[in-house]
Amino acid sequence: MSTRRLRSEDYNDYSSTEVTPDGSPPEGLSSFSTPSSYQRFGETNGTTWLQTLIHVLKGNIGTGLLGLPLAVKNAGIVMGPISLLVIGIIAVHCMHILVKCAHHFCTKHQKQFVDYGDAVMYGLEASPIAWLRTHSIWGRYLIVFFLIVTQLGFCCVYFVFIADNLKQVISAANGTTNNCNANETALLAPTMDSRLYILSLLPFMVLLVFIQSLRVLSIFSMLANLAMFCSLIMIYQYIVRDIPDPSHLPLIARWKTYPLFFGTAIFAFEGIGVVLPLENKMKKPHQFPIILYVGMIIVTILYLTLGTLGYIHFGADIRASITLNLPNCWLYQSVKLLYSIGIFFSYALQFYVPAEIIIPAAVAQVPERWALWTNLLLRTCLVCVTCLLAILIPRLDVVISLVGSVSSSALALIIPPLLEITTYYSEGMHPVTIAKDVLISFMGFAGFVVGTYESLFELIAPSVFSANATSASH
Repeated sequence: MSTRRLRSEDYNDYSSTEVTPDGSPPEGLSSFSTPSSYQRFGETNGTTWLQTLIHVLKGNIGTGLLGLPLAVKNAGIVMGPISLLVIGIIAVHCMHILVKCAHHFCTKHQKQFVDYGDAVMYGLEASPIAWLRTHSIWGRYLIVFFLIVTQLGFCCVYFVFIADNLKQVISAANGTTNNCNANETALLAPTMDSRLYILSLLPFMVLLVFIQSLRVLSIFSMLANLAMFCSLIMIYQYIVRDIPDPSHLPLIARWKTYPLFFGTAIFAFEGIGVVLPLENKMKKPHQFPIILYVGMIIVTILYLTLGTLGYIHFGADIRASITLNLPNCWLYQSVKLLYSIGIFFSYALQFYVPAEIIIPAAVAQVPERWALWTNLLLRTCLVCVTCLLAILIPRLDVVISLVGSVSSSALALIIPPLLEITTYYSEGMHPVTIAKDVLISFMGFAGFVVGTYESLFELIAPSVFSANATSASH
């Protein structure tokens, strides 16, 4: 899943949210002396409901979407869609919990904005457990850590995704025709190993992340959105034609592959990081809950339809990204190239968040004359780290599942329910609410542990099925 965070360039806390353009609360906020007088102010130049809805959609649609057909295969033709729907409902509920807790602490502390890290820190301060109260700052550090891991994980996925699609386009170039109806397998020409393609992308990625202005990056974001939108339209119009009988597909897959489904699904649904930034940036923040639900309903329908129809159409041959299953004609080769271009531009946006967390602190430690060179060097090193990890784990399906299991499950499923308990426990909570939160958090933790284990096991000792799929795509 792609999670673009919208932030002010004057605000260096990039863990989840942003302040007003001048870095201070709107006029009138300081006059509030009691929680009952608290009000939420929108920004004068904030986003409209339509712009916010578009950002909600963009924050949840990325490479994770294209991996959902394989995820459905790992769960089964019945279990997959049902599980996707359940995870979608829980993910949206956790987003709602985060917004509710943030509003609670805005009221309690008379603050205009509370980001994800602040919400967790304040939640621990309100905890009935003394040890958690005295170590509340570690809540913020934990969110920052998972945010860095998640964003750099996205960057690793982007390297592998672009390399896989470029390799397939180039290796099939000689056999690519204008006839998309023949659906014949083209004779693939010998070409470089996928890891060499990943390495060849490195200098271009380094040059891209040297662009540090969000205003300039927004242009690339627009290009990425347009390219990916066109690609999705062409993918849908292909998979809805000549849909085969799904009766031969397993209703429920092997239990050992289900954790891989969980990691991929939660990777795709991990849009919780955009929730508070988008709400804080609106002209009318009170409209956000409706926008969130409408946007996530659209996203869930998109995930269900592409994941299910993609698996039904390609069956057991489905690959780590549905783009790798498209016919070798120029129309669908252009789909792979367009989506790859969109993901390439999105790399800089995903990289922006960890860079702005890590680099300013490091640059502050060196003399001013070395600040620029230190900045560029650190950016280069961070890109090299994501490139190296992509080379070490060149299987797209495993990378997506691993990132989803490790960090996305923590941010999207484990932490928000626990935050609700620590926030409201001392004020009185219904036992059913506590049980619900514990259940969601336990489910997220179980997915975290089992998904991470199975992803690492699949990486170290690939199953015969996965080995065959990998050899087919590489």
